[in-house]
Amino acid sequence: MSGNATFRHDNAALLAVTSVEAPVVVSSREFDERLAPSLKRLRLSGRLLERVAGITERRWWSPGTGFDDAAIEAGAKALAASGIEPSQIGLLINTSVTRRNLEPSVAVKIHHKLGLPSSAVNFDLANACLGFVNGMTLAANMIDAGQIKYALIVAGEDAQPTQETTFRRLNDPDSTREDYLREFATLTLGCGAAAAVVGPADAHPGSHRILGGVSRAGTEHHELCVGGPDGMFTDTKGLLDGGLELVVTAWHEAHADGWNWASMDRYVTHQVSNSYTNAIIKAVQLARERVPITFPKWGNVGPASLPMTLAQESLSLGTGDRVLCMGVGSGLNTTMMELAW
Repeated sequence: MSGNATFRHDNAALLAVTSVEAPVVVSSREFDERLAPSLKRLRLSGRLLERVAGITERRWWSPGTGFDDAAIEAGAKALAASGIEPSQIGLLINTSVTRRNLEPSVAVKIHHKLGLPSSAVNFDLANACLGFVNGMTLAANMIDAGQIKYALIVAGEDAQPTQETTFRRLNDPDSTREDYLREFATLTLGCGAAAAVVGPADAHPGSHRILGGVSRAGTEHHELCVGGPDGMFTDTKGLLDGGLELVVTAWHEAHADGWNWASMDRYVTHQVSNSYTNAIIKAVQLARERVPITFPKWGNVGPASLPMTLAQESLSLGTGDRVLCMGVGSGLNTTMMELAW
């Protein structure tokens, strides 16, 4: 395919990336205990979350803490780490999947609480688990165009309400094995928040350049994973097969256009499960030791999972390291973005 699938940035850099872990640890064994009546009645073995998905625990927020409060905290941390004042921010993008209402945007509360200026454009960008990477791309484009100087991208996720609803539905006497399998992915979710500050590379020597990458869409798969406040319903095998095909196609598209990602220092992928990670590693022959894994302790934190993992890895990355962010979102969409640390 020719056209706009691959892209390059001239003067955009990642100045800081930070995360906020939700404080309440909830193990997969606790989930099994809550679903024990259903598992027994449907003759399903326990510990599927650990054995199949590889998720031993995830985190929930403390009572009274909202996902947007966590996004605000992550944003404040990112601003402090970057040394950029709130008054300098020209763009705020909230990429959270979680929301309480259709309007106004989640971004407006975050904008207000962080004390961003009236001149800062702010909005929500929703694209499932790919939203944060999309937000970084958009910010980099606007910086290259000279429209803004600094951008703040945030995401905050709260899986608990959806999971509580799922527990009630799966423990209903009329639930089936098919219901459990369709909603299994809901049980892999977790809570967390992340934020990043993007700015002009030429004004920040030593910052982490956002070089560019590739984006591809496989929207024929838009019905494979559909989520909402009442639950997330997934064709797990179809999603894996479709997502894998899309990622492999994008990988080859990028290499045909001059990118070379065969020997990156780190591959930061969207965190889903064992099967997804293993399939990606095998399909494009990644060095397993260069693929950090965080889903066993955090679960799938939606669009916050990749930047949370990147924030963790930033502690061990050195100047000159090459990092490839590999995002995938239901729909299906994928973006791969190279960073020069």
